[in-house]
Formats: sequence, structure tokens, C-alpha cells
Amino acid sequence: MARGRFRIYLGSAPGVGKTYAMLSEAHRRTERGTDCVVAFVEHHDRPRTEVMLHGLEQVPRQRLEYRGTVFTELDVNAVLARRPQVALVDELPHTNVPGSRNAKRWQDVEELLAAGIDVVSTVNIQHLESLGDVVESITGVRQRETVPDEVVRRADQIELVDMSPQALRRRMAHGNIYQPDKVDAALSNYFRPGNLTALRELALLWVADRADEYLQEYRSEHRVSTIWGSRERIVVGLTGGPEGRTLIRRAARLAEKGAGGEVLAVHIARSDGLTAASPKELAVQRTLAEDLGGTYHHVVGDDIPTALLSFARGVNATQLVLGVSRRRTWQYAFGPGVGATVARECGPDLDAHLVTHDEMGSGRGLAPAARTGVGRRRTLWGWVTGIAGPALLTVLISAVAPGLGLANDMLLFLSLTVAAALLGGLRPALASAAFGSLLLNWFATPPIHRLTISDPENILALAVFLGVAASVASVVDLAARRTHQAARLRAESQVLSFLAGGVLRGETGLEALLDRVRETFAMRSAALLERESDTHPWTCAGSAGPGPAPARPEDADVDMPVDDGTALVLTGRALPAEDRRVLAAFAAQAVVLVDRERLKSEADRARTLAEGNRIRTALLAAVSHDLRTPLSGIKASVTSLRADDVEWSARDRADLLAAIEDGADRLDHLVGNLLDMSRLQTGTLAALTRETDLDEVVPTALGGVPDDRLGLVGLDIPETLPMVLADPGLLERSVANIVENAVQHTPDGRPVLVAASAHGDRVELRVVDRGPGVPDDTKDRIFAPFQRYGDAPRGAGVGLGLAVARGFAEAMGGTLAAEDTPGGGLTMVLTLRAALSAPPPPDRAESPAPTTPGTAASTPLS
Repeated sequence: MARGRFRIYLGSAPGVGKTYAMLSEAHRRTERGTDCVVAFVEHHDRPRTEVMLHGLEQVPRQRLEYRGTVFTELDVNAVLARRPQVALVDELPHTNVPGSRNAKRWQDVEELLAAGIDVVSTVNIQHLESLGDVVESITGVRQRETVPDEVVRRADQIELVDMSPQALRRRMAHGNIYQPDKVDAALSNYFRPGNLTALRELALLWVADRADEYLQEYRSEHRVSTIWGSRERIVVGLTGGPEGRTLIRRAARLAEKGAGGEVLAVHIARSDGLTAASPKELAVQRTLAEDLGGTYHHVVGDDIPTALLSFARGVNATQLVLGVSRRRTWQYAFGPGVGATVARECGPDLDAHLVTHDEMGSGRGLAPAARTGVGRRRTLWGWVTGIAGPALLTVLISAVAPGLGLANDMLLFLSLTVAAALLGGLRPALASAAFGSLLLNWFATPPIHRLTISDPENILALAVFLGVAASVASVVDLAARRTHQAARLRAESQVLSFLAGGVLRGETGLEALLDRVRETFAMRSAALLERESDTHPWTCAGSAGPGPAPARPEDADVDMPVDDGTALVLTGRALPAEDRRVLAAFAAQAVVLVDRERLKSEADRARTLAEGNRIRTALLAAVSHDLRTPLSGIKASVTSLRADDVEWSARDRADLLAAIEDGADRLDHLVGNLLDMSRLQTGTLAALTRETDLDEVVPTALGGVPDDRLGLVGLDIPETLPMVLADPGLLERSVANIVENAVQHTPDGRPVLVAASAHGDRVELRVVDRGPGVPDDTKDRIFAPFQRYGDAPRGAGVGLGLAVARGFAEAMGGTLAAEDTPGGGLTMVLTLRAALSAPPPPDRAESPAPTTPGTAASTPLS
């Protein structure tokens, strides 16, 4: 079955007329004989929209009850059973009532489309998921109902329903959108002119991008290679030279002249990886392009003009911006240059701008001839072979084989030229070829011992020898240089691979990275210097190696600036220029590591502040309610006892005094837990562990259990149980909180069991209740402070019982965990170390506060 077609009316804000436009389309289709139904349309009591529903068939909605209220939703089953040609579905991002077929309305639409039904729907720009943060920053309102961008992008047609902010506000003021009592608030908040203008721009840009995607798809499907100037796209060709910044700024000014202009900066690199471009300069130019609203692209191609034109046509560019060549006049003898070639071949559909700059005609600079990296010793041997070798060969030939012949002599001299190229590079080889040709002319070409040549064939032979020797020397030198460069690139790739691997694994710290820099470049020390601004002094963020770090970049042997406020400095020796590319990668990674450490520390501080704020908020709530409840009881009882107009009996007075005592006990318990939790959070709790007998501590801990429930608490502590390492006071408080928590959750008449047992070097104390229990996904969250589980009453406490119990257990080197009770209920397992098995835990006053993960106890203690 073919998928249905999807059409969306996109608006910039509520009230622009999306639903009205959709219903108008439905009437047009119905008049043409199309089977069109209203699956779900919400008119929001707008008279004009409601009138448009007349004459259209409406599919009955599904009625769902949720929290005592009846809601109506799209009935997918009814629409599928009706099977119209077109279904109208309003408010695409809507969240369905729980119990519906799907969670979101766009999922309902996907089902209709899959069934072959065409769907027409509506959505506002603020409901697109990718724009949620942008819309919130504009309007201050977070959209909770969103639709994935991909759902909207897959639509076959997207029609923008546009309206100016002024017209929309007039429509609002006339009462055509909201009820009169809501108009003033809407106009002064969400519907402010600035908000509407920004939302309208978002909608226009989003639709423009979608139209551009349609255009690219059409051009690709129909293989359109010519440029269609539907939108100004300006491509800037960068060579990596200093003129690139001028070109980017010029392109940005050109883009500003046309609405919606786009700048694309591109650098063409050769496939062999050998380039004279400055990585640092390219990085600066990339940042500049992005700051000016453009994009940066890196393209590989050996034929630079062809690659540049292919890129421009591929992105449907309309203009090319290139710099006037930096070649000197004599260098044009070797070719017209990239700019002239591109301008000649770009054609009538692509304009080329050649921009003048300060660097034009200054020369591109020639690479040093001797770049083989063979070292001074081999270069010296190359010169010896190129100069002394032909002289010695001439003496040898004259003494041993004077009649060998000119052709054989040339081959012998050519072998020396090749040897000189292999040893010392191009210059010794060229010197050998020139010197050898002179010796051949003097000693082997008639007339002998004269620089003149009588036979024209010998002239040609010597010219061919000189040309072949120079060509062979050039090829051999080029091969040697490429071999050296390949080896260097391989070494660089290994270093960068190590660097990237450390980044991905997150293993490399700043000190380790600086030490790696020092070892890689054989330096004495390496350091990262920072400063806030030009007026502030430099500070050392990290260093490696013996001796103090340089105080300023100027004091170091090597200075690699990362930005205006950061520099990587090395001491030991001057660094070759070709090593700075890898050093720049190390410098950038060092800055990333510093930033990551700072972000991590800031996140830790923010997390600590958030936790403290949460605890303060919960404490205020506890003080405002849970502490007030017993105080209110005490106040009422004291006021009653002091009343002169009432004569209390002895029994009444006893009851009032008991109420006062009970309220005071509850206050004491609450304040005690608050103080204990505060000590745990600040890490000031000191656990004085010693050998402790559970049989002595546990019965004492049951003192807080109500008298009417005390008989239901059973104890099973064997006399042979080993003693535990614990602080008796903390252990008693911990057990008391656990037992009281279990008693509160156990139904009346059901027992609570407290049992202890030994397991090797550990002793377990289990408190078993028969209450409602706790789900598995909540067991690790019931120990957080200021939490209540389930429907615990507000007066049951501030939610600190199990949090304090776990904190005390960890302070004594033990653990507290929750398990299911077989047959229903919850079992708290307190695990402590046996007295003969382990040393005491560290002093709590010097150790971090124990963590209390999760959410609340099974109902916290009061």
C-alpha cells in the first residue's frame, strides 16, 4: 500500500490562521469531489474558524477519562475504519491523554499515512524540537509539547502561513484569537512585537532552508549542473596565506548586500598532504569565517582550479572570491595561475572576483633546495662525490683506459651524478653534472684540452648528457625528499594518533601531555602559560621538566601561541619550522585539557551548591510544617492547662501532659536527625569504633518503638555472635531509625523481626517488615535525605530516618541496603565488620561525608 501524502501548514505563532487555511483547503478539495473528513480540529471558540467546520464531515472523537475529567482525542481506529482520502488533523505536536493509542498526535498521523490516507495538519514554529532552546530564550516560555524536526521535514508539502506582527496584534486586540479577559496579558507577554518578529524570522528561515533542500534534491535528481542563482552563495578560495583574512571580509560584505547571502570559505589541499599553507593561519581564517556567519570547508584535490570550481558548482554558488596571485612577474612564465584559470573557466553562471591585497606580487617564496633531511655529513659527502668524483674518474680513465669512447665516459660520469644526488641532494648533483660536462669537453671531445668542439654530434651528445644528468638528479632528489617527507608525516601521524587516542579515552592529563611534548621534541621543559588580558601577568597552568617554567613566552626558546591569553612554551633549543604543526596540535589539546578540568570543577561546585540548595529547601519545608506540628500540639496543651475558666480533671491533666511529652519527644527526634544529617553532609562526624556487642545495643535501640507495638518486635541475636567494630552510640541510633521505620510500615498485628547472623568476617543485622515493600527501581533511592516514599503522611517526619542510618553505617565502615522480604515487605540489611577481621575505619572528621544516594525511605521516621 502506497504511503499517504503529508501536508503541513506552518505558522510563526498562535492565531496566524493555520487552522483556517487548512479548513479552506478542505472545502476546496471537497468541492472538487475529494473524500475529505475532519479527524480532529480544535477551533478554540474562534467564531470564524468554527464556521469553517460547517459542511465538512467530522469523525467522532474518542472520549477518555483521566483524573476524574473526560477528554476527547483523535480516534485513530475510527479514521482507519472510515478510510477517507484526506484527513484533517490539527495541532500536530499535541500530547495525547494517557490511555490513548499513541503518546503523541504525530504518531497517530504516522499511522494514518502508513495506511495510505493523505493528512493535512498544522504546527507552529515554536513546537519544533530543535528550536526549543531558541524559542525559550526569545519568549521566556519553555514549550513542553514538541514534534521532532524530522517528522515535519518528511512532509511532502510545507506551506508557511505568514502574518506581520502588527496585523497579528490587531487580530488579538479585536478578540479573534483569545477571550477578551486574556488579551491584555497576551499582548504584554508572549505576543510582544519583538517576540513575534523573532518567531516570524525563525519560521521564514526554516522554510527557506527546507525550500533549499527541495531545490538541491531536484537538481540532483535531474542532474542539473548549471548554477541557479536562487540564493547568493559566495565561495572564498583560501591558500593559507595572509591575504585570506582580507578575502573573507570582502566576501562577507558582498553577502550582506544580498538578502540571505551565505559565505563558504574553502581551502584546497593536495592529496599527497604536502602543502605550503600555514595551519595556524588557516585556523585563524576558519575562526574569522565562522565569526562572520560563514562556514569553512577543507577539500582535497590535485588540480586546484578544477577542485575549486567543482566545489562551487556543487554548493550552487553564485560568486567566487579569489585573491590576486602573489607570484612575481617572472613566475607567470610557468603558467597563468589559479585565479586567472578559474576566472576563465567559471562560465557565465558564476561570477569571479579577483581582490587586490597587500601581499600581491610579493612572491610565494621558494622552498629551500636542500630539504632531504640527510644531514650535514651526507651533504658534505654529496659535494665530495659531485666535485672530486669526476676529477678522480678523469684521472683514472686517462691512466687506465684512454680510448674507452665518449658514450662510455658519459655513462660513468652520469653514475657519479646519481650518486651525488642520492648522498647530498639536488645541488651537489647539478654541480656534478656541470663539472662532468666540462671535463668531458676538455679531455674526451676533440679537439682535446680545448673547450671548443669540432664535431656537431659531440655538441649534441654533451647537451643530452647535461640534460639527462640534470633530469636524473632532479628525479632522484625529488624521490629522496618525498621519502623523507613521508617518513616525517608517518611520525607526525603516530604522534597525533597517540594524542587523539588519549583525548578519546580521556586518559591524558595536562602534566602527562606536557611531559609527552617535552619527550617528543627533545626539550628540557614544557609549560602552558595563561593570562586574563594583555594587562595581566602570565601564570603557569602546568609544567613538565626540571627547572622553573619561563615567566613569559618571550623568555622561552619556543613559543606556540594558542590565543591571546594562552601559549605553550618550550625551553632547550630552537624548533624547526616543520615541527610547529604538530606542536600546534599539542597546544590546542593542552588548552582543551585545562578547559575540561575547569568545567569539571565548576560542575562539581554547581552540583554541591545544588545539593545544598535542595537540602536547604527541604529543611525550610520541614521547619515550616513537620516541626510546627508538634509545637502546635505542645502549645495547645500548655494553653489548655493554663486556662482559668476550665477545671481539668486529673485524667485530663495527665493526657495533656502526655501530649506535651510526646510532642517534645518528636521535636527532640526531629532536631536530632537534622543535626546528624548536617554533620554527615559537612563531614564532621567522628565515629569512635570499638568492639561492640549487638546483644547490648539492639535492645536499647527499641526504646523509641511505641508501647502498643513493642510486643510485635521479635529479636533473634545468637549468643555466639561475634562482636562488631562500631560506635555504640551511632549504631544504636542507626538501628533505632531502621526499626522505627519498619514498625511504621508494618500493618497492625503483623510482627517485625530483628535478626543477626555472622558471615565470615562480616556480621549482618536484618530488620524484616511485612509492609507494602518498595519497587526494585526505588531501592537505591530510598536513602536520600528529606524524602518520603509513597503516600506517607506529612506528619510522619522530615524524611531523614534511613538517610541518617545509612550515613552512620558508612561512618563505621559498614553498609545499609534494602531487599525484598519473601512473601511481601522490605528487609533492611545492616552489614558491619566483625571485631577480629579488620582495622577500624578512618576518622570521619578527616574523611569525606558519606554519600546517601537515591530518593526516600520506605516512609521516613519522625
